[in-house]
Amino acid sequence: MTARGDVLSTGVAELRGKLLRDGSLVLDVKVVPRAAASEVTELLPDGALKVKVKAAPEKGKANEELCAVLASFLNVPKRNVNVILGHTSHKKRVKIRV
Repeated sequence: MTARGDVLSTGVAELRGKLLRDGSLVLDVKVVPRAAASEVTELLPDGALKVKVKAAPEKGKANEELCAVLASFLNVPKRNVNVILGHTSHKKRVKIRV
């Protein structure tokens, strides 16, 4: 595993632990639309997650896919993931509940 992968794995474990402990979590996310695959790619130095989505940023499609990717990544229902800030920006704030 690469150093970047190690940082992501460690960061994800911390995020999941915080989510389970607190019941909710607010994350900063950098979204890359129109990617070849939808995936969480890295934990950025500022603590934000970088997430690639296949969808184009049109009519909320990229936001919907972002919520689905994060829900799957953190093992929560999609309905428990909401974009709360940055609906039209590549930098977003997302609230996740258990």
